Amino acid sequence: MFDRPDLDGWRLTHLGRLLGHASRRFDERVLQIMARNVDVPLGLSNLAARAQVGAAHIHITRHLALAGSRLTDLAQQAGMTKQAMGDLVTQCEAWGIVVREPDPHDARARQVRFTPTGLAWLQAFRDAVAQAEAEFRVEVGDDVATVMLIGLEAWAGPAA
Repeated sequence: MFDRPDLDGWRLTHLGRLLGHASRRFDERVLQIMARNVDVPLGLSNLAARAQVGAAHIHITRHLALAGSRLTDLAQQAGMTKQAMGDLVTQCEAWGIVVREPDPHDARARQVRFTPTGLAWLQAFRDAVAQAEAEFRVEVGDDVATVMLIGLEAWAGPAA
C-alpha cells in the first residue's frame, strides 16, 4: 500500500502539515516586516534581517505577560522545556529585550520582564502581525480569511 506514490500524497497535504507551513511562512513574513521597521532598535532589526531571530524568539514575544512571567510559566505557555526557554531568555537578555528581576511575590523566584527596548520590539511585532494579516487577507480574499480565522479560533479553543 505505501509503495504506491499516488496513495502517499496525504503526507504532504494533511491539515497539520499545511498549518505548520502556514505558521512558518507567517512568522517569517512578520520577521521580514520587523527587520524593515525603523522603530525597531537597529541591533534587533539587523538580527531579524540576518535571520538570527527566529520562531523560537517569537515565543517570548507571544507569551511574556506585560507584567512579567516566571520562566516556568513562560516555558509552559510556549510548549517548551524550562531549559530551552531559559536559553532563549538569556539570549533575549543579551539583546536587551528582557530582564530578569526578583519576583515580588516569592523571594526565591525571578520574573522575566520586557525592557523599554523589548516593549518597542513588542509594538513592532504587533504592527508586523497586523500587516502580515492584512497581506494574507489580500492574498486569499477577505471571505476565505474570515472563515479560516473563525474555524481556527473554534478549533484551537479558549487555551490558545
